[in-house]
Amino acid sequence: MEGPIRAREALALTLFSLLFFLSRSSALHDLLISNAERRIDLSSHIVKVYLTLKVENAGSSPASEVVLAFPPSQVDHLATVEALATKGKRKKTTFVRLEVKPTELPDAPNDTKYFTIYLANPLNSAESITLEVLYMLTHSLEPFPAEIGQSESQLVYYRDSALVLSPYHIKQQTTFIKTPSTKVDSFTRVEPTNRAGTEIKYGPYEDHTPYSFSAILVHFENNSPFAVVEELVREVEISHWGNLQVTEQYKLVHAGARHKGVFSRVDYQSKPSFNGVSSFRYLLARLPPRVHSVYYRDEIGNISSSHLRTDSRKSELEIEPRYPLFGGWKATFVIGYGLPLQDFLFESSEDRRYVNFTFGCPLMETVVDKLTIKVVLPEGSKDPSAVVPFPVDQHLETKYSYLDVVGRTVVVLEKKNVVPGHNSHFQAVLFCPN
Repeated sequence: MEGPIRAREALALTLFSLLFFLSRSSALHDLLISNAERRIDLSSHIVKVYLTLKVENAGSSPASEVVLAFPPSQVDHLATVEALATKGKRKKTTFVRLEVKPTELPDAPNDTKYFTIYLANPLNSAESITLEVLYMLTHSLEPFPAEIGQSESQLVYYRDSALVLSPYHIKQQTTFIKTPSTKVDSFTRVEPTNRAGTEIKYGPYEDHTPYSFSAILVHFENNSPFAVVEELVREVEISHWGNLQVTEQYKLVHAGARHKGVFSRVDYQSKPSFNGVSSFRYLLARLPPRVHSVYYRDEIGNISSSHLRTDSRKSELEIEPRYPLFGGWKATFVIGYGLPLQDFLFESSEDRRYVNFTFGCPLMETVVDKLTIKVVLPEGSKDPSAVVPFPVDQHLETKYSYLDVVGRTVVVLEKKNVVPGHNSHFQAVLFCPN
């Protein structure tokens, strides 16, 4: 008897999945994009893509979601995907943030990957909506040549498509690519293609079917700092005595073209505009206001080449490693500072105390391959948890400090491929009363 019941349950589940995919496939055919404008910013080593889509419902039933498509070569480098819906016109325009989640569709051509934008209100038949999409790509600029001398500029490749990859029919589309300077060695032409100053324009292109793709390659100069933190561990320790102590351990690397030959500090210092243009000698960290007891050190000891500027809204710490970083060179260091707990500790209407702190990396324009945040709660905290505005791995640890009896609970948050777009607040609950 149990066998037939399980068979019926499996059949019902299969039919439900089939109906779900058929309904989604029908919704894909009902929508079309009347206009798509894409702007790709290559001015730093983090590729920022701004995509404006005017979506129309050409079907007879309402649509509640819009699907974005990405080639498999970009998915592993996707750091964040955000979407806004625009309302009103000109000065009265407002933006509504929309939920975006990765999704899967059957029979995806060429291993295409998808993200679904969930609309705030269903899009009825014959209606249209304008979506503003921002996504960021890391490790998407390939240095070529892979090795350069101290006095050479850095050239990189960027690979993409002149056409927007989409599961929908696109009536008209245009792509703009912005480079850091006018020094562009070469670029693929897909007519009509125009170049003016630091901008390359592809299109406009008319009436392209779903999943149209036209590969392009841009070879250009990019001497911006390719600062990548291979691993960052941030420990935020909450004290009973009204202090928040933050310790950040960095493993930094210059991810650009590797340096070849010998390094001449004399040439580097005497001709800074010609020698080491792709290197970087300092980084800027944005810290919270009212910071105190700041230190910056490495395995050797304290590093005195740092400058701290503070005001009522923010604190900026300019740090300079012991040596300039060229392609392939690495540096490890620790930044520590204290903060008044009262600026970050709050109590909710449910009598739950929580700490509101910033996720991400304080260093400007930096990619973090692996970020670990450890929130060390006071001894005796119960039922800890964390609320983060994007998916992270989360687990608990125990840490013993001075005079601890049962140890301090540590909420551990882990995330890979972190960019400045992830620098938003998260909440760590540190106490729940009985």
